[in-house]
Amino acid sequence: MTKTHDTNGLRSEMRLLESATDEIRKDLFTDAFAFRPLPPLGDGSALVRMAPLGLGRYTRWLPHTLVTAFAGLVALGTLTERPSMSGLVLALFVAVPLVTTLLRPVGAWWLSIGAAFVTAVTIGGGPWTPGGYISHVAVMVLVTIRTRPRLAAEMWLITMAFQVFVSFAGSYGIRSDVFEMSVLSGVLLFAVAAVRAMRESKREVAQQVAVTQVERSRRTVLEERTTIARELHDVVAHHMSVVAIQAEAAPYRVQDTPPELAAAFATIRENAVAALTELRRVLGVVRSENPDAFAAPEAPQPTLADLDGLLDNVRSAGLPVDRVTTGSVRPLPQGVELSAYRIVQEALSNVLRHAPGATARIEVSYVLGGLGLRIVNGRPDRLAKPSPGAGHGVLGMRERVTMLGGEMTAEPTHDGGFEVVAFLPVAPGGAAV
Repeated sequence: MTKTHDTNGLRSEMRLLESATDEIRKDLFTDAFAFRPLPPLGDGSALVRMAPLGLGRYTRWLPHTLVTAFAGLVALGTLTERPSMSGLVLALFVAVPLVTTLLRPVGAWWLSIGAAFVTAVTIGGGPWTPGGYISHVAVMVLVTIRTRPRLAAEMWLITMAFQVFVSFAGSYGIRSDVFEMSVLSGVLLFAVAAVRAMRESKREVAQQVAVTQVERSRRTVLEERTTIARELHDVVAHHMSVVAIQAEAAPYRVQDTPPELAAAFATIRENAVAALTELRRVLGVVRSENPDAFAAPEAPQPTLADLDGLLDNVRSAGLPVDRVTTGSVRPLPQGVELSAYRIVQEALSNVLRHAPGATARIEVSYVLGGLGLRIVNGRPDRLAKPSPGAGHGVLGMRERVTMLGGEMTAEPTHDGGFEVVAFLPVAPGGAAV
């Protein structure tokens, strides 16, 4: 048993080592010199927005300018310290990797390591010159900013190993300033990597929140469509049942019905019954929580004639509401009346949730081409409690209006209230569902 545990533990450690080695290979060796240019700042950047008029296009390239200027300063300092041909070469060694971070970030780090190795071999005295070490730390910082935060640890560890190797290989010994610089660079890289990781986390959270909001809105729309389908099922089923009954009874209303006419009515009845069956089967697809939602007729769906009862319930809940009806009141298709009732119901529910203490007014207009609705409320007199479904009722109302081919607007009013205006078209004769 002990040997088995030891073997399993050794295998686990080997797998972890292989995984870590594979990650380092992917980060620092695979496509190390791939072309990854630093893009200019976008229009949403704070620096671009704060730039004076006409200077925005130049501000986009500010990061590139700063990196290039810093490379020039480090190179100038190196050349000032060694005003010779070797100093010019060292200046190139410290400047080229810095500029390369703008185009090939990981490759720039390898260039910096290579420049330090060549410097140690040709000049001696240790792996770094002052300008070379400043350049190398700056390269690691820029690479960390442009790539994954974990590259900071990988680059720092390899840099430490490189320093130890070059120092012992050149018989220089490990100087105390090497440890001091390593600690300082480690702290700096850790801070940069932490900030980078926090920014990535915030961006991922923001993206997830946006995706969640989109999915929630989509789910709300689907749920609302399911509710609409369930409500309209009785309306459509009623009409199809009437067609089937009338087709069955029609031959008995006429004496000596011709066989062809009787066969036609029988066919109409069969088609109506088949259509009703298929309708139940298709609408069954949108069944959500109740498998028997369409199995049997439900209570009669509300119409505009039931608005008075709705308004009484709303008033008893503490919302003062007035109703004004204009035009010639007439029966409308059941689908239009049902949708109009639900729109008024949802609008008043939104007033109760989001505008406590406000008053509301309902205007129902019977016009030649359809039905107009206007639900408006005043300014609330106190703050509303947070509601997790904020905005979803408007989506449901839009779905109902769109289903009937109508138009709707929902927007705040100038006095701090809210207004919902909808028009539901009705075909001439009003026979449509």
